[in-house]
Amino acid sequence: MSNEIWLPRLTTKTPQQGFELAILMANMGQHSNQTNAEILEDAHTSQVIAIHFQTIAAANNYWR
Repeated sequence: MSNEIWLPRLTTKTPQQGFELAILMANMGQHSNQTNAEILEDAHTSQVIAIHFQTIAAANNYWR
């Protein structure tokens, strides 16, 4: 993983942007831990996205 900052903040304007950020976080985590593209699997992707989305929602005070 490079030193480039790809996640400057967790706050988003809308829940949809939060969900998209959760997907990005899941993908970045998966790719940083698995370098062989043929082995990448989706088995736990939904769970990982849900956990990231929960974190982002909390950071955004659940968009209230």
